[in-house]
Amino acid sequence: MRQIVLDVETTGLDASAGHRVIEIGCVEILNRRPSGQKFHRYLNPEREIDAGALAVHGIELAQLTSAPKFAAIVDELITFIAGAELIIHNAPFDVGFLDAELARLPGDPRTIAGLCRVLDTLTLARSLHPGQRNSLDALCKRYSVDNTQRALHGALLDAGILVDVYLAMTGGQSTLSLDVDATSNAAARAAAIKTAVRAAGVALAEPVASSEELRQHEAMLDLIQKASGGKAVWRS
Repeated sequence: MRQIVLDVETTGLDASAGHRVIEIGCVEILNRRPSGQKFHRYLNPEREIDAGALAVHGIELAQLTSAPKFAAIVDELITFIAGAELIIHNAPFDVGFLDAELARLPGDPRTIAGLCRVLDTLTLARSLHPGQRNSLDALCKRYSVDNTQRALHGALLDAGILVDVYLAMTGGQSTLSLDVDATSNAAARAAAIKTAVRAAGVALAEPVASSEELRQHEAMLDLIQKASGGKAVWRS
């Protein structure tokens, strides 16, 4: 399974008011392990940066005057994220800004939802921890994720931190026991993940095993039954 943890920094809070993306950070996860592949770009927003935004990320416009514009890196970005599941904290914010950037480009309109599935870890955290603080910093504290380098926000830095938070949140059972509480917690976690994906406007696929997959599954169970001397509990 290929997932991309993504974060952006911007010139302000409202994409509809003309604010722009100034930094994009992406970290790839393959089968729940960071692959080492990353995508990171600073961008020239062609406009001023609000003082409030500057206080959050510390990126000044003077640092971006020689950076590429979004149009120059969009193909590279799409190649990196296309077909993956995007993991984003407060996904509507980041997706809204990226969609606004895509809408400015010539040609057929494109959207992030048309390129990727999206899972919002803020929605997931609220499902798992209702009534609690669920900012990225709060989740780092809750799941013992080191964020000591996060004096200011940064897209690649925050994406890297979110990798650890997401894997901790979705790690399932912390014990091999099959007691009722552990099973219930695992089921609740799975339901919360589905809620987070659906909240991002994504239609979940419901996979169904093919007849050949079922045949192979039964054949494997038969082998285990034979190797156990006929003691497999599912054949009792």
